Amino acid sequence: MALLRDLGTTLGRWTGRPVARVDKDSGDPDVRRVREAAEAGDWATVRDVLDARPESEDRTGLLWAVGDVAGTERWIADVVAAEPQAPLPQLVAAVRHISWAWEARTSARASHVSREQFQLFHDRLATAETWLYEVAERRPEWTSPWYALQVTGRGLQVERDVARRRFEAAVRRDPHHLGAHQQRLQQVCEKWGGSHEEMHAFARASAFAAPGGTLLGQLVAVAHLEHWLALDSGPDSRYIARPEVVASLGEAADHSIRHPDFVRGRGWLQVYNTFAMAFSLAGDVASARECFRATEGRVTEFPWIYLDGSDPAKAYKEYRTYAGG
Repeated sequence: MALLRDLGTTLGRWTGRPVARVDKDSGDPDVRRVREAAEAGDWATVRDVLDARPESEDRTGLLWAVGDVAGTERWIADVVAAEPQAPLPQLVAAVRHISWAWEARTSARASHVSREQFQLFHDRLATAETWLYEVAERRPEWTSPWYALQVTGRGLQVERDVARRRFEAAVRRDPHHLGAHQQRLQQVCEKWGGSHEEMHAFARASAFAAPGGTLLGQLVAVAHLEHWLALDSGPDSRYIARPEVVASLGEAADHSIRHPDFVRGRGWLQVYNTFAMAFSLAGDVASARECFRATEGRVTEFPWIYLDGSDPAKAYKEYRTYAGG
């Protein structure tokens, strides 16, 4: 907060900004459409929306929009029973079971999760894995099953080699799949058994091996945020304000969101929000302002939940104000 006060003294407040609001759809109208269909138990519409979004255009966001809807587990079970050979209903059922598993576990620390909750968590993830492997066998060209298996694998704490092979299977099918890389980054974080060194190395290698203008530059920013988050108060702000960290963020932005070939494809809004937060914490006010203005007040829950889990828009507004964006 001292950083925010200092920036505010320097820059003052800029008026005329768009109203900050959480954008759960990330600018994709199909997300709301498929979510509303799932809430109504309307499989025909869910199927049509998903079928219209080929794997090559990354439909994982749409799948998770369905999977996060409570009650989907009931009606999708009937669809799977009616179409036992169809891979899409199984994929939707698997993704729903992943979200349903985390609902059972909750976000509480492990010490505060009961044995019954953990059992339900593992049972639902195991069911999801069964379906995901069936889908992967029936549709070997699809990326989504392998992306989802990265999520179940982390929950079930599969061996490191298994986790790595699942990521490799996803990127063989889609080399620049942002979600698969985001999941792998989490897998190699210190909090999931990796290390800061492994995390940063993976982020940089993935971002700069990709062509300029892809979304993968976000990985570098996320890695610095994860490192910052892992430190105590005091060392955290000193870390992220280091000149080499600021330079690393700028280099990643130059290779992604600032690159002349950058296109605002699916996921772009979260990428800008991530850089906005990282640049703000690092004290690079000009770069933060640039990112805030690009978002036009549209807030993604990640990464702002790292600052305010109950009100990410509030955190966004505070940092935007002091960045003058």
